[in-house]
Amino acid sequence: MEFKILQKPSGKNHLYIIDDAKALKNITALSDKEKKYITQAITDEQTSITINQYGALVFIYVLKAKKTDWQTTEALRKAGAEWQAVCNKHKLADITITNLAAQENAAYVLAEGMALASYQFLKYRSDAKKITQTLKTISFTKESITLKLVNQLSVINEAVYRARTLVNEPLNYLTAQQLAKEIQLLGKEAGFTVQVLNKAQITKEKMGGILAVNRGSILPPTFSIMEYKPKKAINKKPIVLVGKGIVYDTGGLSLKPTPASMDRMKSDMSGAAVVSASMYAISKLQLPLHVIALVPATENRPGENAYTPGDVITMYSGTTVEVLNTDAEGRLVLADALHWAKRYKPELVMDFATLTGAASVAVGEHGIVCMGTAEENTKQSLRESGYRQYERLVEYPLWDEYGDMIKTDIADLKNIGGPSGGAITAGKFLEHFTDYPWMHFDIAGVSHSITKRSYMPAGGTGYGIRMLLDFLMHYGKA
Repeated sequence: MEFKILQKPSGKNHLYIIDDAKALKNITALSDKEKKYITQAITDEQTSITINQYGALVFIYVLKAKKTDWQTTEALRKAGAEWQAVCNKHKLADITITNLAAQENAAYVLAEGMALASYQFLKYRSDAKKITQTLKTISFTKESITLKLVNQLSVINEAVYRARTLVNEPLNYLTAQQLAKEIQLLGKEAGFTVQVLNKAQITKEKMGGILAVNRGSILPPTFSIMEYKPKKAINKKPIVLVGKGIVYDTGGLSLKPTPASMDRMKSDMSGAAVVSASMYAISKLQLPLHVIALVPATENRPGENAYTPGDVITMYSGTTVEVLNTDAEGRLVLADALHWAKRYKPELVMDFATLTGAASVAVGEHGIVCMGTAEENTKQSLRESGYRQYERLVEYPLWDEYGDMIKTDIADLKNIGGPSGGAITAGKFLEHFTDYPWMHFDIAGVSHSITKRSYMPAGGTGYGIRMLLDFLMHYGKA
């Protein structure tokens, strides 16, 4: 999607955001008769009105405030998705938005909804040209938005698109090695550095979690290290992002059932997609932050010399782990990455992972389960970003009793905690490998959607990116 500001409105097709009928006096493109018609429609409580001028289309959206600002903002995004569908129904290639409402960011948010709803993954469709949506350009009148916000909207929208595409790619294209190549391409395009460790280097480092999960595959693992370090970073110690990169998860010897489980497991690298695409945006937006991102990647298969329930593995940290379920593999690869992060003495570490079905069952598709040891002001800032972007957070506790649930007589830890508290015991397992302020985000319920919902497409959603970037853009500000 292309975004631009028009110095003089020149497009035939225009969308006006208004609070009430009083704003119609400022729309010169409408006749008195059309204004009278729209006024009556508003009286009849219509919020979306179309005027066909036989050569031009004029759309009116009446913004109705909700109980909270964040609910009003989300209503705008959803309205944007609806207007995107209208534009494509009329085969429009472009639309110009003018904000005449009191809410300053209304044009930005409405356009965001339109753009997010416009994403399509058509790489493998032979009828791609036929079904490609027509809307390609969203323009704004100069009074409705700033150039800085247009650039921000463009970059963040593109980051979400990139993440969605990574999640949608199948394993027969997106292996761990290909994921590393895609990350390198993102770095080259956006301007951050990328180092990729191959299997020999991972073996030399003794990353036992990654290597154990990889034993069932003939394909090698990778460990990608991204870094963006501007000259005037406001953080003296880096912020580290960690993304789970299981490019496909069969469950290993603890084989998943299918359908409705294994058939969607190409999305098990959604955490990797979130942090990689976020690094793209961080660099493109030139945020004044030193940020490092880590992606441990492999697939989890039951073949070759696959690790088995009952095995004891030695992690990168030296911790021994009794594996009681090979489908609890994400925490094993993340643990190695979290231990690696210690070398940076980080200010904050945030990991993103499709980690547990328990998180998905608890919160569903409406939010992210999170937990961690970061300071309360950091957690509060994350919650506020979650509300602003409608990628809301539900914090779980990390009480000591959950740590007792992953103790075992055989090794230092076991990789599952039992039938209850599954999302928390997984987080408690990860906490063992940290010694810094840390937050864990379980995106299992939101990373992939079976059906299209408003501006969320079927398939990869990119959920979590806007929340994370909002948090980083407000980082260090009172």
